[in-house]
Amino acid sequence: MLLAIVPFVPRAPLDAQEVRSRARALGVAPGIFAPGALNAITDVAGVRVGQVTVVEGAAIRTGVTAILPHGENPYRSRVPAALHVGNGFGKFIGATQLTELGELETPILLTCTLCVWKAADAMAAWLLAQPGMEGVRSINPVVGETNDGGLNDIRARPVTEAVVRAALEGARSGEVQEGSVGAGTGTIAFGWKGGIGTASRVLPTALGGWTIGVLVQSNFGGVLQVLGAPVGQALGRYAFQREVPGPADDRGDGSVIIVIATDAPLDDRNLGRVASRAMMGLGRTGSSASNGSGDYALAFSTAPSVRRASDATRLTTTALANEEMSALFQATVEAVEEAVYNSLFMATSVTGNGRTVEAIPLNRVREELARRGIRP
Repeated sequence: MLLAIVPFVPRAPLDAQEVRSRARALGVAPGIFAPGALNAITDVAGVRVGQVTVVEGAAIRTGVTAILPHGENPYRSRVPAALHVGNGFGKFIGATQLTELGELETPILLTCTLCVWKAADAMAAWLLAQPGMEGVRSINPVVGETNDGGLNDIRARPVTEAVVRAALEGARSGEVQEGSVGAGTGTIAFGWKGGIGTASRVLPTALGGWTIGVLVQSNFGGVLQVLGAPVGQALGRYAFQREVPGPADDRGDGSVIIVIATDAPLDDRNLGRVASRAMMGLGRTGSSASNGSGDYALAFSTAPSVRRASDATRLTTTALANEEMSALFQATVEAVEEAVYNSLFMATSVTGNGRTVEAIPLNRVREELARRGIRP
């Protein structure tokens, strides 16, 4: 068995046919707001990401991606959070308590469909073992998934407690590796190799100066558009090509998990409004949230002024008013769109479980964008 632990170090691509590039290197810079220094979810101070890629034999191609909101115990120092369900064909563990209480008490894990329960159990065990948790008798682990069964022997359920622990303990700030890594190792998007993508936006000082960071696990379909250019059609790979319906991936099915972090002091109600705007960014890329697609967006705030102590009897918080939300909505739409592009453009071709899924050919993408005046 080969277990590859991939925190934030570069990894040799599985295919050497074409150098991969982030969207901005191709001239694809959606929107009006500037990205943060890393153009990643980790531009939100305190947010850390850990990833483990699991490759075993010829059939296992999966992994885990962990997002930690800050460096303290997440159970003891909780952050307000909200979940928006664009289409509920999925398994999102912890959703009901998250919605009821409007807060996160664990990190967020992303993995494959049949591994969500194992991942949740492993994270609960990890958190219960932390200092100060000796008397805790309830944990609400939050775990999202997409189905990587095309490239991964998903029935083997290969994610172990050791894998989850490595992702959690390996979480770091700084650069986030994208593409065919972690929970994106076996995913497919728009008929090409999908994966992990990230992006961020920083608002001007006059609009608050807040940062929005996004991380996506792309595994969905549709008719790919890049800055409005019909790239999927031009490259001959898109949903509903056949008059007679074909397999599920011809109908745009799949799933996507979108995690949104911000340092803006938002309560869970306004975080729900932020999360709902993620669907607008997703729509810009060509998704129609098909029947078989589980489309989830989770947003949380790291601002100290809205943090919630687990043993508090009263909460005194300072949150932004409704009138201050519009620029954050715009930033969210832009960052989600770019994160999806990064998940595609940074992905490498992967062979697994008797199938090969190619990375989107960036030379062809450049040609289609150049026809519309979009150049690096």
